[in-house]
Amino acid sequence: MQVTSTSYRAYALDLWGFGETARNALNYSLEQQSSLLERFLMEMGIGKIALVGHGLGALVGITFATRFPKSVDRVMAVSCPLAYEAVHTRLRTTPPAELTDWLSSRTPEAITALSDATKADGQAITASLVGLQANNPYIKYRNLEKHNLDSNPEPSAIPCLLVYGEKDPAIIIPSEDFSLTTMTHQIVLEGSGHFPMIDETVKFNRLLTDFLALDQGLSPRELQMKEEWRRRVR
Repeated sequence: MQVTSTSYRAYALDLWGFGETARNALNYSLEQQSSLLERFLMEMGIGKIALVGHGLGALVGITFATRFPKSVDRVMAVSCPLAYEAVHTRLRTTPPAELTDWLSSRTPEAITALSDATKADGQAITASLVGLQANNPYIKYRNLEKHNLDSNPEPSAIPCLLVYGEKDPAIIIPSEDFSLTTMTHQIVLEGSGHFPMIDETVKFNRLLTDFLALDQGLSPRELQMKEEWRRRVR
């Protein structure tokens, strides 16, 4: 937030069932979570946005992009499962407090950054995974891009940058054949686990700012990669 807010107006939104928001299982689907974001933008009078989401939040971001594509300029999806089978079974059944202990490096920085993670309602996590299994939003995103490119020879789909930690025990990194499209690029950070923004803060922030500064409409493949992560581009 501090890094992005130096050049952009940045907002952090608690989804239903996370942080200080109300706990109501009827609001926990990916569609309802994306509707929360849509209503927030309307209330604030915000137009086109860049979305940065982590984990299940990234799934919500991709869902939002497929439902409201005219509102999204680009998406950065961090540690985002692109298939239900890519999610470790512990994410489906383990309470949030135990998940935090499992996935966090437990450094002072991580403890501070994840201080409200235990407030999450486990049902919200379960509902997101149910939505992933029943109606995969990334498949919809790929179909949306294909439709746009078929009807317009110039790239008009939403640029999407997928970022993963190589040491993430919770998410299986997708294969290139499945994840990569004309407007989607994938980067794996070697020294990161489930929270790249905490594990490799400098690298992550540099990648984030490079992506946000990319000219509108360009594929993330056009990023001028820094030497630290160039070897791990997929």
